[in-house]
Amino acid sequence: MEPTKQWHVSCRDVAGRRRDLSVFVNQGNVVVVAPPGQTAVLSPLEVGRLRAALRDAVMNAAASE
Repeated sequence: MEPTKQWHVSCRDVAGRRRDLSVFVNQGNVVVVAPPGQTAVLSPLEVGRLRAALRDAVMNAAASE
């Protein structure tokens, strides 16, 4: 059995405090744990939609700089 891979991304909560966003895979689904512990489980298709939304947000943010 392969060890569970887990990724951490530094972020801030709405109050500006430093937090981590954790991402891992569970039974073929991507699990995202965001501060303060709220969890979303995504199918592979939903991950693609999240990726597209993040890409669009990054492009909009970069355009406004």
